[in-house]
Amino acid sequence: MLLDAEETVARIGVAGALGASFTPHCARVQPAKLVRGLARAVERLGVPIHESTPVTRIAPHTAETPYGTVRASYVIRATQGFTAGLAGERRTWLPMNSSLIVTEPLPDQVWDRIGWAGEELLGDMSHAYIYAQRTADGRIAIGGRGRPYRFGSRTDSDGRTHASTVRQLRDALARLLPATLGAGIAHAWSGVLGVPRDWCSTAGLDRRTGLGWAGGYVGHGVATTNLAGRTLRDLVLGRETELTGLPWVGRRVRRWEPEPLRWLGVRGMYAAYREADRQETAGGRVTTSPVAKVADWVARRE
Repeated sequence: MLLDAEETVARIGVAGALGASFTPHCARVQPAKLVRGLARAVERLGVPIHESTPVTRIAPHTAETPYGTVRASYVIRATQGFTAGLAGERRTWLPMNSSLIVTEPLPDQVWDRIGWAGEELLGDMSHAYIYAQRTADGRIAIGGRGRPYRFGSRTDSDGRTHASTVRQLRDALARLLPATLGAGIAHAWSGVLGVPRDWCSTAGLDRRTGLGWAGGYVGHGVATTNLAGRTLRDLVLGRETELTGLPWVGRRVRRWEPEPLRWLGVRGMYAAYREADRQETAGGRVTTSPVAKVADWVARRE
């Protein structure tokens, strides 16, 4: 449903809000608890999980590790943003950085000013967008792209977040919710997500080689991985189901450009999106900035 300014602020006291769209058909989960719960569930079924065993290369019916080669009828590549670290896969999916900060618990008087009693999920729908939520223990978690890409599709594994990204997210939070100005930042971390060249997810299985894949969720993986897992299950078992007939199954995507074109393209794209946001906000535009349309064309976003 569409909300006017008054209805929007009644839910969350966003500064300068003109309106919002709202849907009750969504939910939030704690991803770390979800993955730990899934791990316990599959282990109870007798499935062994081998952590700290990096796969460096995959080939038909094989997965190579520093400790030996695993052979199986099917090998599923579900490495998302870390796919670029596999031999021969550097240009398959682009590892895009996403960062998040979490405030210290906010006092009741701050929540009285903000509202947010319904604990809705919040996004600003800008081109270089942010997303936020009120946590169960009275904090605000807010995330965005920060420094989106490292040259050569390199990835970090320690979750470290650059100080400039923390400042950007803190400023965005204060701009949206001025009552949080001065709130301490308790945690900050970053991770990578997988981005195909057309920004659309895909899943599939090559029965000849036994190689399957799923990914390219572009930031929607917490929900989409569940669908991908069930789809791959049906593909491996040779079932023809409603899931295996989905249009993302078997869809091939062209590879990303070589460096330095890849780095220049991503940097330029996000610079353009931020400029478009500035024009639409400060300039009072009521239509999409032409700068954003050009960036969409360059990015080949569907």
